[in-house]
Amino acid sequence: MRIIGGEAKGRRLDAPDEGTRPLTGRVREALFSILGETVDGATVLDLFAGSGSFGLEALSRGAAEVVFVERDRRAVKVLERNIGAVGLGGRVETETVVDYLVRSDAGFDLVFVDPPYALEDLAVEEVLFMVENRLNQGATAIVHRRSGGARPKSDNLRLTDKRRYGDTELWVFAKEGS
Repeated sequence: MRIIGGEAKGRRLDAPDEGTRPLTGRVREALFSILGETVDGATVLDLFAGSGSFGLEALSRGAAEVVFVERDRRAVKVLERNIGAVGLGGRVETETVVDYLVRSDAGFDLVFVDPPYALEDLAVEEVLFMVENRLNQGATAIVHRRSGGARPKSDNLRLTDKRRYGDTELWVFAKEGS
């Protein structure tokens, strides 16, 4: 697995041995094409970060700051190695996503929600609800799920795009600016 665009293009990323399923290069490339220039200068939150491929790709493409949230210690070791290899920074928070979202009051321009496929739809919706309060006006949240699952529901975010790539679905939500 490699960074596919930007300043760190071509840098190799490791993946944890088990328990994660990093976005393929093809899916990351498609997602970052959808996001376009909104990544440049953005503050990014990568939830259930695993290898950090999403956040590291964002940094490579000009994101100002990325916070990675991952609770699995083995994944955190790989994530920290990847951050060092890419060399563009990033902060790792080693705790559950819910604990981080309760504790933090930071605002973000771009949030990637990539829970394990086994996490129930209701739990994903609870995380998305909590993310709503961390989004800056005009921000984007992306939810990565297995194809064929229920649409993540949000009362306060507008679904702007949905894409399917094999067994992967990406749901793109926007917080309306005022």
